Formats: sequence, structure tokens, C-alpha cells
Amino acid sequence: MNRSKKELGQHGEDLAVEFLQRQCYKILERNFRNKLGEVDIIALDAGVICFIEVKTRRTALCGTPFEAISRPKQFKLARLALSYLKYKRLLERPARFDVMAVSPNAGEAEQVEIIKNAFDFPC
Repeated sequence: MNRSKKELGQHGEDLAVEFLQRQCYKILERNFRNKLGEVDIIALDAGVICFIEVKTRRTALCGTPFEAISRPKQFKLARLALSYLKYKRLLERPARFDVMAVSPNAGEAEQVEIIKNAFDFPC
């Protein structure tokens, strides 16, 4: 199926949410946005607030989805996460950044992977 970039991203996020729910994550927010940007998924995993960036690819030609989280993107996500934690009064709660990749899998269902604690709050 030939999806637009937006449809592809939405499809990837839907698959990511299904995967997370099977792993017993509690989804708190989807597509949370404010003036600093947007985070795809905010979830709770065993008491840890997870800020999850989902990258979906049609092919592996442009690199893996995990390679798409640049240092500036990490910094932007960290600022957004901090603003979310302040807004929700959750600054004392443990938090981490996870990255999920949704990739084609040779004609089969897409492959969904997660890297927990993919990066720290950048300095």
C-alpha cells in the first residue's frame, strides 16, 4: 500500500501503541504538543514516564529509523519532556526516552522494535 508520509507515520504510531500495550505500558498521551514541539507517545512503564519517539520507514535505503534521532532532535524532545513534567507536576517521577522503529519486513507485517533509554537528557 502506498501511503502518504502522514498516513505512514500514523500507521507506525498505531502499531507502536499496540506493541507497547502488549508490553503492559499504559498510554498517557498520544501526539502531545505545545509550543516546543510534539512527542509521539507518552507512556508509563513500571512507574517510569516514557517519552517515545516513533520513526517509520518504507525502506532501509535512508538508514534505520533509529539513526533519525539527531542530537538536535534529542535536545528538542528533552525540552518538551521537561515542560510536560512541569505542567503535570511530575518532576519527581523517573523518566526516560525510548525510540521505536517500524520498518518493512520483506512482505510480512512490519517489524516493530524499541530501544529503551535510547538517550539521556542532553546537556
